[in-house]
Order: sequence, then structure tokens, then C-alpha cells
Amino acid sequence: MRITAIAVVLVLVIVLGAGAWWFRWVPEHRPPLDRATGEVHAIDVSNHQGTIDWGAVADDGIGAAMIKATEGNDYADPRFAENWEQSGGADIRRGAYHFFTLCSPGAEQAENFLRTAPPDPQALAPAVDLELIGSCEKRPSQSSVDGDLEDFRRIVEEAWQRPLLVYARGSFTSEYSIGALDDNPQWVTNFFVRPLDDGWTMWQVHYFAKVEGIDGDVDLDVLRTED
Repeated sequence: MRITAIAVVLVLVIVLGAGAWWFRWVPEHRPPLDRATGEVHAIDVSNHQGTIDWGAVADDGIGAAMIKATEGNDYADPRFAENWEQSGGADIRRGAYHFFTLCSPGAEQAENFLRTAPPDPQALAPAVDLELIGSCEKRPSQSSVDGDLEDFRRIVEEAWQRPLLVYARGSFTSEYSIGALDDNPQWVTNFFVRPLDDGWTMWQVHYFAKVEGIDGDVDLDVLRTED
């Protein structure tokens, strides 16, 4: 009986400790910054975050934000213009990103992005999000994907005069090579632990951050602002 009681107590301690770590430490965790590379804590947001109080976000120590602008060749995030204007008004460094799909030509996707997020010399470099999630189930050949990615990259980079920041999830790279985009600045995911490879521009830390001014969870990132 005594051994059983001790085992129950140990299990409860482990469960409570894990719960405290997950619900208290994880949402509040922000990794230390390397000031030599101009690192700032950042977030990436879309319509899913609802209405954002960008002044409160800035007061909570967030220095930059990547804001979803478009997806595919015909979708514009309904909160992009609002988020873009208000984040800038709060003196948060802002960048626009496009969610790339395999269901429409890369050139058309670039045109959709540029209509919604025209070049802004004061903004961060534009980003492209490569993931195999969402409503598009098409799986074209590697050569077709190469052509569409190159068209998107070329058109957007010519307009913005900046190299694309590339976010490529494992769901995408497990099926496709990203080709020449490997040489672009990279937005990497490495949960909680600073990436060993030092060649990144933006690091997504986790998806569960609590930030003042945002209801619910938001992605936490670290951005290097020194080029």
C-alpha cells in the first residue's frame, strides 16, 4: 500500500509539473536575444488572431511582426490592411507574407501578393510560406513546382528589390525540393531550442505564446534585423 501511495504521489507531481510547464512556462517563454545581430522578439499573425491591439503588443516587448497578406492567386487576408497600418503606427517593424499553394500558377500568386502588399522600402523583406496544408490537394511534379516558385520569386523580388524570406515546413520539403530558394534568407522552425545552424534570419520558437493585445495563442519568433 505504501509503495502504491508513493507511486501515486510521484505521478501527481509529474503531471502537475508537466502541466505547470506547458500552461505557465511555455506561453510566457521568450528566448534571450543576441543583440550583436539585432535580434528582436517577433510574432507572425493572420486573420486567425482577430482584432489585435498593436499598442499593447509593442508594450509587451514585441519588436517585429510578419503579417499574412495573401494565399494562392485569389485570397487576401481580410485583416491585412488593418494589421499593416496599426502595427506600423505602433512602431513595430512589419513584413508581409504569402501562403503559397500548388493549385495556381506562381506568376498569378505573385500578382495577388503585390496587389495586396505593394513594395514598401521601410518594411521587412517579403516572405513566402511553403506548407502542404490547407484546401489544395494538388501534387504537381517537381519541375512544375520549380517553375512556379521561380516565377513567384522573380516577380516579387523584382518588385520589392529584396530577396524573399523563405519559410519551408517539413510537410513541404519532405515531398519537394525548394531549389534555388535554398540560397535565400531562411525562416526556420526549431521548438524552444536555438538552432545550431547560425545561418537563419528568422527563427520560429513555438506556436503557443501569450502576448498582450492578442486573444489566444500566437506564433513566437526571433528576427535578426542586422543585414
